[in-house]
Amino acid sequence: MSVSLLRKGLELLEAATGHQPGLSSPQPRKRFKRRKAARGAGRDKTTVKGRVTKSAIEEYKKRQAVDHLKTNLQYMTKSQFKADKAVLQQVLAQNRGRKSRDRPPEKPKKKSENTVFTEEDFRKFEREYFGQAGTV
Repeated sequence: MSVSLLRKGLELLEAATGHQPGLSSPQPRKRFKRRKAARGAGRDKTTVKGRVTKSAIEEYKKRQAVDHLKTNLQYMTKSQFKADKAVLQQVLAQNRGRKSRDRPPEKPKKKSENTVFTEEDFRKFEREYFGQAGTV
């Protein structure tokens, strides 16, 4: 077994039990210094350029998206402004989506049932086709 593997095994054993078995060397002081450095004893001090080190968690929280839905809803329910229905429908149509499955089905337009012929034309046709006695 190599010496480095033996040292690593002893360090693991010490970490698990809390004391070092059999060896009394100056290593505990070195380990204490390493732990202290790892904990961040000097993390809050300014660096050479005068900057303070920043926490990655704080930076992440700053850049998180903020949800303004609640404040916007309060503002809209309290305001007295009412939008026109045409404008409202236009905004909703823009936000609905561009895919055909997102759009509501269009209602077919009703064609007006106006005819070219009048009642008088029908009576005239009836007289010509059936004769004078053809009233139904």
